[in-house]
Amino acid sequence: MFSEPQRQNRMAAKKKPKNQHERTRVDHATEKAEDYVEAIAEVIEEQGVCRVKDLAEHFAVSHVTVNRTVSRLQRDGYVTTEPYSPVELTSKGTKLAKDSRHRHEIVFSFLVALGVSEETAATDTEGIEHHVSPETLALMEKYIAGTQG
Repeated sequence: MFSEPQRQNRMAAKKKPKNQHERTRVDHATEKAEDYVEAIAEVIEEQGVCRVKDLAEHFAVSHVTVNRTVSRLQRDGYVTTEPYSPVELTSKGTKLAKDSRHRHEIVFSFLVALGVSEETAATDTEGIEHHVSPETLALMEKYIAGTQG
């Protein structure tokens, strides 16, 4: 009836994870850092430097909010900055920005390939990109490759 790998997959799917919400909590914890480093990389790419005011405009939040977030990013080793100086990505921050951008592009392209309008796909991607599993992302990428080939 079922091959051994199929049977094992079905059994694994029936098992309830220890804490089914744990990954979502972890994803939420890194979501802001991912958004910020991705935005910092984009601003640096477009303007050469990224300042707090650029991030405040990008996210439509106050300078105080940006300063607090940048302080956390600096504490966690993603950025470096000094008062009244541009925000720069560390190698750790650059890697996170690159990974976030790659995930963003895959999710966006997948949604568009399904027929979602670009405007809706752009909005939906902002939420999905932080919570998509590596398995799902790989299948999205495979699907996109199949539609372009």
